[in-house]
Amino acid sequence: MMKTIKKILATQLILTSVSLSISACSNTGKSHNSDEFIFKTDPPSKELTQYNEVPDHLVLIYDGGMHRDITWDKEHFAPYVSTEIEDQEQWVFDGFLFLEIKDGQGRGFASGYEQLPARKTEWEKLLNNYYTEGNAIHALNAQIGLTRKEKKLPGEFKKRKVILGVPEPIPNQLDWGVADGRSLHFTNTEDRLVAIKWYVDYAEELFQKGNFEHVELAGFYWLAEEATNSRGLARKVSDYIYSKKYDFYWIPYFNSDGYPEWEALGFNVTYYQPNYFFSESVPYERLQEAYNRAEKLRMNLEVEFDERALKNNMDWGYRLTDYLDVFEQNGAFDSLKIAYYQGGDAFYQLSISKEPADIKLHQRLIQIITRSKK
Repeated sequence: MMKTIKKILATQLILTSVSLSISACSNTGKSHNSDEFIFKTDPPSKELTQYNEVPDHLVLIYDGGMHRDITWDKEHFAPYVSTEIEDQEQWVFDGFLFLEIKDGQGRGFASGYEQLPARKTEWEKLLNNYYTEGNAIHALNAQIGLTRKEKKLPGEFKKRKVILGVPEPIPNQLDWGVADGRSLHFTNTEDRLVAIKWYVDYAEELFQKGNFEHVELAGFYWLAEEATNSRGLARKVSDYIYSKKYDFYWIPYFNSDGYPEWEALGFNVTYYQPNYFFSESVPYERLQEAYNRAEKLRMNLEVEFDERALKNNMDWGYRLTDYLDVFEQNGAFDSLKIAYYQGGDAFYQLSISKEPADIKLHQRLIQIITRSKK
């Protein structure tokens, strides 16, 4: 997602006179006509195997880099966990994806974010952050517990699903560190896979030690949003993840290399990014095309917004509203699973805003989320 935003900004600076019909996110400049784009593989035809219930509404939580100024304590999670609608407390998000793109000190967790790749040291620090008392997963679990104790909510409670982002072992890295008793070199697929196995095992170990009562680890998310460096690796990673009965999530950007091949690559839960919100040069028609592609390829969809949606920021709430309108018109909230990119904590900011426009937008969001539980 963040890589997509960078591409949009670069395109605006260099090609200010480009026609609105050209993709701000595409690497190819192909037409937006959904009848014209070419698939490298045939659309999937068989039923998918999923090992856990996929959340209806999955919110992305960026956390772990030193550049972040948000503290994900239980109070911050409160509006993501539950809200009051017409004098009745309701559950909100049922899935939480924890991820990070860079450490904030010059190293990236996937290709293209920083000049230097993250090492085992940064991978380990990232996971330890997610499992720190009072932060991230512990804080989410605590807030859910508090909500269950103090508020009466309808229906039978189901544990909220936790999905953890998996860093990309960046090709040709030589200084990642030691695993499986040897120094790993990412010039070969086997060493890259060993690093991923170490990460998954360590994440699972920390989760089990947490003894969480209200959340469960349901899957892992591949951080690289394109298949360029993953074609020989992702399937092997999926085999290992599936052997542990977790699901393998992916959210490729619009026109991302490999997005039509998502099943062949090994993923079993995917969402497609429309990448409409981030630039006013991207036309409204993008949203319908994204839906059409997702439907054709049996993908889910992502709603995208950030702090610019707030009235006192750039007042781009209308662009978030466009997502909600088009998705509702197509029945996406009822037929698909939805992921929510919110920048840092834009959903939280909407929930506490006193601006009438922000209040109205937040109310529409929570009405959709609480109404469309499948």
